[in-house]
Amino acid sequence: MEALSSRVLLRPSDPIKSQVFYRDVLGLAVYREFGDPRSPGLVFFLGNGLLEVSGEREAQGPGRLELWIQVRDVQAEHRKLQDAGVSIIRPPVQEPWGLVEMWIEDPDGVRLVLVEIPEDHPLRRDRRNPADL
Repeated sequence: MEALSSRVLLRPSDPIKSQVFYRDVLGLAVYREFGDPRSPGLVFFLGNGLLEVSGEREAQGPGRLELWIQVRDVQAEHRKLQDAGVSIIRPPVQEPWGLVEMWIEDPDGVRLVLVEIPEDHPLRRDRRNPADL
């Protein structure tokens, strides 16, 4: 199998409320809309991935879905989301592995981990051998 693209599928209990959260509160750009124009499914750009928010969830509860989203400045996101009344599970903390992480919840209780990768973190370093370039 050759995977050319991917996305996370989210089937919320209230599609409109969740779409407003991802589009208007988090400010994710819309990649495409599809389906019924009165209640379209939305696909959002999510870094180098995609998030589709469509349909409705049948079972109650947030499920096991979590999203990991890299941001440029987690402190700035913290202030913005706090002002917007978003449920913040844990404010930004530098983890032992070097990333700065903040945990929030969407309207259905799905956990989102917002991550800032510091300039000196190994994920920011080009591990290729310069002689091979």
